[in-house]
Amino acid sequence: MNSRAHPRPIVAEFSGKALRHNVKRAKALVSTGGKIYAVIKADAYGHGLVDIAQRIAPDVDGFAILELSAARLLREQGFKQPILMLEGFFNPEELQVFSQLGLSTVVHRSDQIEALAIARLAEPIDVFLKINTGMNRLGIPAVEAATAYQRLKTLDAVRSITVMTHFADADIDRGTAWQLERLVKAWPEVHGAPLCFANSAALLVGPCERTRLGDITRPGIMLYGSSPWGASDAARTAIALDLLPVMTLKSAIIAIQHLKAGERVGYGGTFVAERPMTIGIVACGYADGYPRHASGKAPILVNGTRTQVLGRISMDMLCCDLSDIPDADVGSPVTLWGDGLSADEVADAAGTIAYELFCALASRVPRIWKD
Repeated sequence: MNSRAHPRPIVAEFSGKALRHNVKRAKALVSTGGKIYAVIKADAYGHGLVDIAQRIAPDVDGFAILELSAARLLREQGFKQPILMLEGFFNPEELQVFSQLGLSTVVHRSDQIEALAIARLAEPIDVFLKINTGMNRLGIPAVEAATAYQRLKTLDAVRSITVMTHFADADIDRGTAWQLERLVKAWPEVHGAPLCFANSAALLVGPCERTRLGDITRPGIMLYGSSPWGASDAARTAIALDLLPVMTLKSAIIAIQHLKAGERVGYGGTFVAERPMTIGIVACGYADGYPRHASGKAPILVNGTRTQVLGRISMDMLCCDLSDIPDADVGSPVTLWGDGLSADEVADAAGTIAYELFCALASRVPRIWKD
């Protein structure tokens, strides 16, 4: 686990096999002829932009990101796939760069349409016209969608137009139908245009229909092996959905403490032993990206046995209960999340989501790919 360069026993281990399995799972859910643009924004949810792109490039139809620096890097690394910029361009000057790099842009404001109208580009670009169907974040009002689409069709700077919306409730009972109904009501002919709708939750819920998912889907969290529903819904855990964890955060026990009844653990003494206990100290803390809000709540694996974090998470360390793991000792392997312990469970314990855990992985944590 460690090396001379990284003697501290913490590492984020990544599985290309799991990643490809999850991509295959997503591909099985799209409608006939549908495409997948893998969402690899935020350094591929903390998994490494280029590492992820290299491993899935043969199996996806494009990438979806929002950082222009990431788009440049992908092109410099030789990736030829379509790249969709999810927040579009932030100023008209960027359009020249989009054209040079062959990037597709989301258009979600009327002034962006006018910027395209006056742009003189060496090569036209593909546009994803984002419609606000009720999430009220980004998007042209649904009642203006048809007019905006027709306007874009007249512009020399635009090569193609795909109609896009973003689902607010795909992972809860309200679902997606209400947003799609709102779009069709405002624009009855919308299904005559290329469509881009589904995220991970919408794909996993189904059904595999073009009018529900679109021609291009945008899976994100499922590719990394976590469930949009977290771990609380037994029917929709990552395991139940046949998703495999790509990232496993590992460390080891670096010290053992033996507590008497009444003794406390960690800053503030928030945990008090009610009986004699054996406590393990793990080389992992919030400076490594482990959520501080998981203090005293999160599950953890030691020697493959499930136990619990005790007391407050420190910057560099955390404590766990070894009382029922008699074979545990200094050097015993620890899994913080990943293979054998879903990141969704840890996230639930911390009152957050796996997306945040992945994105928060600190740069000081060494990274290795198994395959």
